Amino acid sequence: MAPIAIPTSTPVAVASKAPAVKSPDPDTTNGKLSPALTAMFHNWSTFSFAPIRESTVSRAMTRRYFHDLDTHAESDVVIIGAGSCGLSCAYTLATLRPDLRISIVEAGVAPGGGAWLGGQLFSAMVMRKPADVFLRDVGVPFEDEGDYVVVKHAALFTSTVLSRVLGMENVKLFNATAVEDLITRRHHEGDGEDGEEGEGKIRVAGVVTNWTLVSMHHDDQSCMDPNTINAPVVVSTTGHDGPFGAFSVKRLVGMKQIEKLGGMRGLDMQAAEDAIVKGTREIVPGLIVGGMELSEVDGANRMGPTFGAMVLSGVKAAEEVLRVFDLRKAQNDK
Repeated sequence: MAPIAIPTSTPVAVASKAPAVKSPDPDTTNGKLSPALTAMFHNWSTFSFAPIRESTVSRAMTRRYFHDLDTHAESDVVIIGAGSCGLSCAYTLATLRPDLRISIVEAGVAPGGGAWLGGQLFSAMVMRKPADVFLRDVGVPFEDEGDYVVVKHAALFTSTVLSRVLGMENVKLFNATAVEDLITRRHHEGDGEDGEEGEGKIRVAGVVTNWTLVSMHHDDQSCMDPNTINAPVVVSTTGHDGPFGAFSVKRLVGMKQIEKLGGMRGLDMQAAEDAIVKGTREIVPGLIVGGMELSEVDGANRMGPTFGAMVLSGVKAAEEVLRVFDLRKAQNDK
């Protein structure tokens, strides 16, 4: 196995201290609001927003979005799915390699997947140790219960990780955007690696995208062609089978790259969480699969309302990206 391409000055393990977050004003600490905000109190009768035209708002949005589309049409890594696994992968990868251009494609309007609530629509989020090391790194407070920790509300976890990821200069989230297909290349002998190669083998080299609302109406509208993002490595974290779930691995079956899906098994938390983290890997060249999507490939159990495996599967997916990135980029550039 090739060595992982990680800068020697940066440890692979998640650090125990959260990165510093710049406060907008030092006066907002210790329960105090900033003087600028408190100055508004009792002065609402003279309050007025700065005057701008409606077209200014439109241009401010569209200019930036189309710039992002242009910039990220050639990405280094695409992450499909902005749930807890995809977001933890993005955080880890973008932290270790700020030079990589990372695109996250999320079908929903609201990123976060199923991590806004715990089990059965309850608030608290439970993670078994050692997943608490990730919480410490991103700065999510929790109650330590010995072998597991509890975040008082799952939304606290998701919103914190989102804020960390979206604040990174090398990451762009395209939400309300569906992946409709994978970009593929023929995987030839002599591509610079050992392993199974030959007739019919493919390498994933990006994703085919469309607005999610467009994707949902291909059956009742005329042809609405998609867009594309090229990338030497794609990380798929689309969850277990569902309307948009297990998308990439189901597509691999259709392309005859894997014979069939193993099918997710019943709930067994003890077996499931270890299996998902350990099994996170590159399924075919250029495509790394993590989180519950992996259970559909391997026939792993579901783990129910505990989230540690999703987080650490994302961390391992980032490690897998770093392991194969240089090789896949060299192949992609040919």
